[in-house]
Amino acid sequence: MSLKAFHLIFVSMMTALALGFGIWGFVNQLPWLGLASLGVAGLVVFYGFYFLKKLKKISYL
Repeated sequence: MSLKAFHLIFVSMMTALALGFGIWGFVNQLPWLGLASLGVAGLVVFYGFYFLKKLKKISYL
C-alpha cells in the first residue's frame, strides 16, 4: 500500500469520525463540541485535497 493510498483511507476515516462526533455533540446538547468537530472535519478534508494535489503524479499502488 502506497503512502497516497494510506492517506486517502486515513483522511476518509478521520472525516467520518469527526463528522460523527460532531453530530453526537449536537445531539447531546454540546454545541461547542459539535462545532469544533465539524471544524476539524473541514480541516481534514482540506488536508486531504492538499495532499492529493501535492502527490498528483504518484500512483495509488
